[in-house]
Amino acid sequence: MKILAISGSLRQGSHNTDLLRGAAAAAPDGVDIELYHGLKDIPPYDADDDIPGDHPEAVDRFKEALADADAILISTPEYNSSIPGVLKNGIDWVSRPRDNTPFQGKPAAVVGATTGQFGAVWAQAELRKVLRSTGARVVDLELPVARGHHALERRGALLDEIHGPRSAEILNALITEIQRDRESALVA
Repeated sequence: MKILAISGSLRQGSHNTDLLRGAAAAAPDGVDIELYHGLKDIPPYDADDDIPGDHPEAVDRFKEALADADAILISTPEYNSSIPGVLKNGIDWVSRPRDNTPFQGKPAAVVGATTGQFGAVWAQAELRKVLRSTGARVVDLELPVARGHHALERRGALLDEIHGPRSAEILNALITEIQRDRESALVA
């Protein structure tokens, strides 16, 4: 099973990237969580540049990475009570046309970490809404990690007894959705 992990934060030392690394380290055998490193390369969306078969190379790479994954796990910070523009921009590029987006029917989950008190709760809600509009099947669980600089060890391991089990619950929900997809494919 392959889960594509996307951090909405470009910053080195990002708590959201660390959160995804922690999920990858805790993943059970047979589950590969691959961290995507290319959002920064995607140009701003412009419908004039959205020419089928002639997208910027960074957009094609992102679309291929999404298509090759069995599920998506996104960790987002909260910028001005919403999701980072670079994350939304990448989603905008690959969500068109709607019937041909790699998000269509794809299991997805959203988590988030901030240095503040609320753990990106609003950003997670916004991102779940955006992903649902693309056709993704979004797991209705959240993981708000407040004070990420205290809650996470250097490589993303959660230090408390609440966040660790919740992270595992979200990962297990994604795995269950992947298994359901595979079973449905066998029946079809």
